[in-house]
Amino acid sequence: MELPSACSHPCWFLLALLLALLLWAGRRRAWDPRKCPTDLTGKTVIVTGANSGIGKRVALDLARRNARTILACRSRERGQAAVEEIRAATGNPAVLLRPLDTGSLASVRAFARAVLREEERLDVLVNNAGLTGLPFAVTPEGLELTFTTNYLGPFLLTNLLLDLLKASAPARVVNVSSFRHSAGTADGRYLTGQLRPGGCAAAYNSTKLMNVLFSAELARRLQGTGVTANALSPGVVSTGIMRHFGCAARALFALVRPFIKSAEQGAASTIYCAVSEEVAGITGKYFESDCGLALPSAAARDAGLARQLWEESERLTGLTHCPPR
Repeated sequence: MELPSACSHPCWFLLALLLALLLWAGRRRAWDPRKCPTDLTGKTVIVTGANSGIGKRVALDLARRNARTILACRSRERGQAAVEEIRAATGNPAVLLRPLDTGSLASVRAFARAVLREEERLDVLVNNAGLTGLPFAVTPEGLELTFTTNYLGPFLLTNLLLDLLKASAPARVVNVSSFRHSAGTADGRYLTGQLRPGGCAAAYNSTKLMNVLFSAELARRLQGTGVTANALSPGVVSTGIMRHFGCAARALFALVRPFIKSAEQGAASTIYCAVSEEVAGITGKYFESDCGLALPSAAARDAGLARQLWEESERLTGLTHCPPR
């Protein structure tokens, strides 16, 4: 959920409360993962950013379905704690941690090498990891941190694992975006920090637009392979994604927290795209937080923009020159 920069003004609290009430009142009954019988015995899944929030809830659900569940987390300590909690809750011993920081392309490549070396199959890849609220920063690799973490890292990871996904088909790539993608701009100069989008909220919105464009172009390129790619919005969810904001913004978020979705409720649309039989064979689409198909923004439907962003992303990741070894 994006917050105005002037969130300390009392008026914003009233507006936020009104927004929360409208969201709560307009919420439609979402698909219930507990009523979906899909069993994933013999399947392998990866969930990025799975040590907390939506990612952890998604990993928990997939582990309950007997999948070999790989939690791809930046923090070893929090990731291992999540692994142990999910194992205890599900009785599934095939839940494991592999370190991954999507804000580092070196980390992405190391993770992909480990997966290709150690895993025989990959049936579902959930690109969930993301952040917001960080100040503008360029990484040692010359890439902007928020854009790399939320978009460019997942772009590279998915491409490095495509052959394994194809060999495991039917398989699914699920990209967690946001309804805020409609306020984003997909300018490739953002990826290197050559151009700044104008604040952390604008940066987040733009990364989420890039997630949708990536899903559409990926789906086009994967036609006939048995691998599908879709994007989704989890809605406005109470998670730890606000931890990098200031005290005023976090206080505002706390005010509306009782009226928005829990992490468990927010995970429903991701789980739906990952396991529901209703989604089998559907690709290149965008799903709302209630799990219904929706039309994304006009920019998100621009096929030329999607191809342009893909080509720029290939160049920046060195994708055609640096395959995992």
